[in-house]
Amino acid sequence: MDELFKEKLALLPDQPGVYKMFGATGEVIYVGKAVNLKNRVRQYFQNKNQLPKVAAMVAHVADFEYILTANETEALTLESNLIKAFQPRYNILLKDDKHFPYVRLDIKQAYPRFEVVRSVKNDGARYYGPYLSGMALRDALTAIREMFPVRHCSKDILKAIARRERPCLMYHLGKCCAPCTGNVSREEYHALLDKVGYFLEGHTEPVIAMLTEKMNEAASNMEFERAAQLRDRIAAVRILGERQQAIAPSELERDVFAFVRDEGDAVVFALLVRKGKVVGTKRIGVACGDEPAGEIMRTFLQQYYMDAGYVPREIVVRDMPEDAAALTGWLRELRGKMTSIVCPQRGEKRKLAEMAYENGLDTIKKARELEHRAWERGEGALARLCEVIGLETIPERMECYDNSHIRGRDTVSGMVVFQNGKPAPTEYRRFRIKGDTNGDDYLAMREVLTRRFTSAREGDAKFTALPDLLVVDGGRGQLNVALEVLEEQGYAFIPAIGLAERSETILLRDVEMPVALDRHDPALHVLQRIRDEAHRFAITYHRSLRSKNALYSVLGEIPGVGPKRRRALFDTFITLDAIKAAEVEALMKAPGVNRPAAEAVYKYFHKER
Repeated sequence: MDELFKEKLALLPDQPGVYKMFGATGEVIYVGKAVNLKNRVRQYFQNKNQLPKVAAMVAHVADFEYILTANETEALTLESNLIKAFQPRYNILLKDDKHFPYVRLDIKQAYPRFEVVRSVKNDGARYYGPYLSGMALRDALTAIREMFPVRHCSKDILKAIARRERPCLMYHLGKCCAPCTGNVSREEYHALLDKVGYFLEGHTEPVIAMLTEKMNEAASNMEFERAAQLRDRIAAVRILGERQQAIAPSELERDVFAFVRDEGDAVVFALLVRKGKVVGTKRIGVACGDEPAGEIMRTFLQQYYMDAGYVPREIVVRDMPEDAAALTGWLRELRGKMTSIVCPQRGEKRKLAEMAYENGLDTIKKARELEHRAWERGEGALARLCEVIGLETIPERMECYDNSHIRGRDTVSGMVVFQNGKPAPTEYRRFRIKGDTNGDDYLAMREVLTRRFTSAREGDAKFTALPDLLVVDGGRGQLNVALEVLEEQGYAFIPAIGLAERSETILLRDVEMPVALDRHDPALHVLQRIRDEAHRFAITYHRSLRSKNALYSVLGEIPGVGPKRRRALFDTFITLDAIKAAEVEALMKAPGVNRPAAEAVYKYFHKER
């Protein structure tokens, strides 16, 4: 997470609402609801013991936004509407999906089967439902299997008929009429499907009567477990038989707007209602002065619908625009049908207008707080740092160096650059230590700084930009090495400081005592961020180099596999496990690896065979 993302998490309110997670390309990848937005959304990024599906979703989250609601019930309704509108891929995978189940029957097929689905599509199939209980629905489908011998397998019936396949066990148990044998005509099968459809529409009396007779028979034979199963199945069928009425959505479509102004900032927040449901939101910034709200709304609506391309039947506003009658006539001409502008004073429409206003007010406050925190994190933190270490100008470019190794092996160093207090990854550089440092951090630091500033002095384009402040991760020893190298290379004018990792104190050039700052001090925070980034960057490089060397050392024991072939195998398969699992033909696909070399590699990893 970048700093802006963390700040947005910190500003989440303790209120109910709905949140939307966005991917890197701006698409909605997840929609959820929460009684407490702060606790729920933060939980995704703080809990490390997540289910794989949740972890996969979190790994793709690039941004998020939320909509405040009055209560949890309202949030649940809004969540369902947004999920149906955006169809986020991770809502389908996760358990939070609020789509009710349907039974689907594709009557266009010759021998269709019943399926349980979570969405209705305009594909010509029959859909029964929705049903409030998925478990009860599945129990009812079990009853269908018991009472109606329709197929439940997914095999291609026409191919099975052409191949003259034998019927499966379900046919011999009397639970399938075996259309795969070709002994059942299409008309006969569809007549059987009509009976099942009649049952799914709620006419369950014949099935209940049959199951009750079987239950009583099982009880008379002292088969009590069987009787209990039939009893539960009867209950499920009765639940299914209660004609579940889906809420009939209103065909009314409306846009709800609220103008919000707070301390000079202004925004219009919109709720988009389609077929009686809130399916989206918009935040539109407004550049205005002290004009009345009615005038601002008139100008806004005129500009908004000029480019919108669609005008709904009803427009709900919190503040009635000036010249509403003329504006309404203009909107009617744009729409080509009847439309109206209303400013409700009570009822459901007023609640929608107030919801839009509260969300707009929250948007302004959040944006203002984010701007202030961004200043504190960037320019403000750097100004405070100048005050602490005695710089006269704010450092635009900061460089930090860190080394990484294991027992002196595969020693590397990373150079991280912050510009105006923010990471600049394109300026990062990594170094593989050439000298035999044997784990000596001072020698590694001397080599990397010497190479960096020698390259700058020689005009290397990758290193010509000089730092306004150099930060080394370490104590007094590392700082002294940095100061010596700067003096030797002719860059003694560059200020350098050290940040001790354990004590989190700042070490200065001519000050013997380290400077200890409060842990909440923004100057310390900016130094910690660049130090932690340098640490991460160096460790990442070290790990990749170590894995590569480990692979090279193993492949070096194989006759006929020299440095070029080792490199080719490494570039092609990446990991040692992948090379072990590869067959000879796959190994030969690596550039320069012929059959004898591939066979040698294969035999080396399959000695026991």
